Amino acid sequence: MSSSKKKVSVVFGTRPEAIKLAPVVLELRKRDRLEGSVCVTGQHRQMLDQVLPVFDILPDADLDLMMADQTLSGLTARLIESIDRYFTSERPDFVLVQGDTTTVFAASLVAFYHRIPVGHVEAGLRTGNLYAPWPEEANRVLTTRLSTLHFAPTDSAYANLLREGIDPNAVMVTGNTVIDALFFANSTVEKAPPVIEGISDSDWFLGKERMVLVTGHRRESFGEGFLHICNALVRLATDNPGVHFVYPVHLNPNVQKPVFDIVGCNRSNVHLIPPQPYLAFVALMKRSFLVLTDSGGVQEEAPSLGKPVLVMRRTTERPEAVTAGTSRLVGTEEDLIVSGVERLLSDLDEYRRMSGVANPYGDGRAAVRIVDAVESHLFGATEVLS
Repeated sequence: MSSSKKKVSVVFGTRPEAIKLAPVVLELRKRDRLEGSVCVTGQHRQMLDQVLPVFDILPDADLDLMMADQTLSGLTARLIESIDRYFTSERPDFVLVQGDTTTVFAASLVAFYHRIPVGHVEAGLRTGNLYAPWPEEANRVLTTRLSTLHFAPTDSAYANLLREGIDPNAVMVTGNTVIDALFFANSTVEKAPPVIEGISDSDWFLGKERMVLVTGHRRESFGEGFLHICNALVRLATDNPGVHFVYPVHLNPNVQKPVFDIVGCNRSNVHLIPPQPYLAFVALMKRSFLVLTDSGGVQEEAPSLGKPVLVMRRTTERPEAVTAGTSRLVGTEEDLIVSGVERLLSDLDEYRRMSGVANPYGDGRAAVRIVDAVESHLFGATEVLS
């Protein structure tokens, strides 16, 4: 590396982080004064490996820390020790993390111990409840206190940070990088539609039958919450035989057991499939009539594709879509989930109202703004380009 260059380490461990940081990594490659280095922790092993080739990203370091039945405490301890060794060896000038995973918190803490400035992508999201989502809310609050630059995706996230006393000069509204990634992926899907095994070549998928795309994986819903979600899906599939329900089932046993035990695969309009590669999932979103989810990223992506979103959570740190009207909270109560889906299936005016709302999460240039700000910070520029 040239002595005039500064090294920026991008650290992530899960599929959502990879998707949202990929545009930043690609933008770093374009800068003459910056050298991007990618470190993955492997917090999501299989799902992470599905994403990186889409963006032609090969990690410079793979800590491979995923273990079966790991506890949050055990994972955090392994992350801290491994990232410490990585930073000691690589000596980055700046660290970029994204979101609210255990990897994000651990990397930010270790960077602080090494006195390395941290840029937090998607900063300022809040529910105000440390236990919902758990442990994500605590991870992002703690990461805020350890960060030097805060890249807020929306005006409301910016306002959250200012209310917490963060210096306004250290906060920048960038839009969400997930939209950058989605634009990239959507273009790829349109040119070469991916194959979704057992789905994409079926008569109903190629026809006009409506499809509800379902995702669910939140820890706070494990147990009773997932029982309600699964019972709701059974009712919906039974009462709407002409509507197909596609659920890429998360690999966590706390998700797989209730889904397969209760929902099962013995209904012709229920399709339980493995977690999908990123491009295939984008294709599923494009094909869907509506999306039923507890995922943060999907709440941001689906509106860009004109898809109404019903959020199976009691609170959301992404209120912009709810305020705009493109998403609605239905929680994990069986009756609320069923009534929410039934309304959109039967009320065309309501469906058009939700699907026609402009996405509040960005214009696809968030990565450019983020890398501009990092470069300005490292080289002492007096103005951040936009």
